[in-house]
Amino acid sequence: MKRPKIVDIRATTVAVPLEAPIRHSNGAHWGKFVRTIVEVETDTGIIGLGEMGGGGQSAELAFAGLKDYLVGHDPFEFEALWFKICNPTASLYNNRTQLHAAIEFACLDIVGKTLDIPVHDFLGGKLRDEVGFASYLFFRYDHNERGGEVRTGEQLVAEARRMKDRHGFTSHKLKAGVFPPDYELDVYRAMAESMPGDSVRYDPNASHSVEDAIRFGRGIEDLRNDYFEDPTWGLNGMRRVREAVRIPTATNTVVINFEQLASNVLNPSCDVILLDTTFWGGIRPCIKAAQICDAFQLGVAVHSSGELGIQLATMLHLGAVLPNLVFTADAHYHHLMDDIIVGGLMPYRNGKIKVPDKPGLGVELDRDKLRQYAQYYQEFGGYPYDRDPGRKGWFSLVPNTRWADPAVSIEDGKLA
Repeated sequence: MKRPKIVDIRATTVAVPLEAPIRHSNGAHWGKFVRTIVEVETDTGIIGLGEMGGGGQSAELAFAGLKDYLVGHDPFEFEALWFKICNPTASLYNNRTQLHAAIEFACLDIVGKTLDIPVHDFLGGKLRDEVGFASYLFFRYDHNERGGEVRTGEQLVAEARRMKDRHGFTSHKLKAGVFPPDYELDVYRAMAESMPGDSVRYDPNASHSVEDAIRFGRGIEDLRNDYFEDPTWGLNGMRRVREAVRIPTATNTVVINFEQLASNVLNPSCDVILLDTTFWGGIRPCIKAAQICDAFQLGVAVHSSGELGIQLATMLHLGAVLPNLVFTADAHYHHLMDDIIVGGLMPYRNGKIKVPDKPGLGVELDRDKLRQYAQYYQEFGGYPYDRDPGRKGWFSLVPNTRWADPAVSIEDGKLA
């Protein structure tokens, strides 16, 4: 077997439509996800696929800038890859963790295709054939024929029911931090109580003050909560909430590297670490982190950062090999209208998605879709993640004290 060497890296920005603009504590996704699709080509003719959130000229130039580091690199050499891109002292000035993740995805894909085995086979072996997901519900704006508004308790209950009926979810997560805490408390309780027997989780994106988070947490202690995700900002803030509320705390914001994980082990703030294959820098760092969590009896779950099919495949391979995965995973995936992989959107069955078994990541790029959604991005551009299309000039505070008005409803069919 000839060991491959990297000869080229190509990055393409795409925008893929969502059912509707979805809101969060910092702003919104304005009716689409913007992602960067990465292709790593080797001298053996194998092309590995990667993906990163965001895009545009800056992202594409960043990947082009890695060619000097990586042309000639052996994709099997993952530890060297980490230090070439993410050397800790160099990263003090130029954090490339998410760039590394996309390249690592592609190198894993190359290795699997070279060996003719799926990625999970050389990451420890598959422990499950399917990975379960939560419904991941959002407050959202109406988008006419694509998707309706979610603002009130009645609308959220209806949306949760639609998702359960359509995809079979038995766990339901509300991405929140949009409206005042008391309002969201009532809405969240209505959703949870409408799903008897199912588990629920609440994530206000660290927008609450510690005091509001404690009050909110005590108001939901009787529900079947998986965990209380990022109710406030910072390790010490999370620690104060954890000490005052009888629900496991979880994070994907304040424990996303090994130094933070060590701090959390020494002085616990978070009970469940949400492993994101992009934020942690790849699948392999997530597995290392999961092993540490297992040693110290911390829970783990698979986090979502707004994936298309390539990154979803990395989440599935990660979920397949983790022995201590006891929670359903997050995914934005069911909010998408389409995908850039052959076959389109992967289907849910009883709230689960099958782990790919083809060589590498197990997904193939649909070249026509790549061109279509690259053109869509060129035509409509990106969007400011930290702004809300319904609140001109607004920006978030931490802790947030400028909540959206739950009585205000807008319709904006112009959002592309």
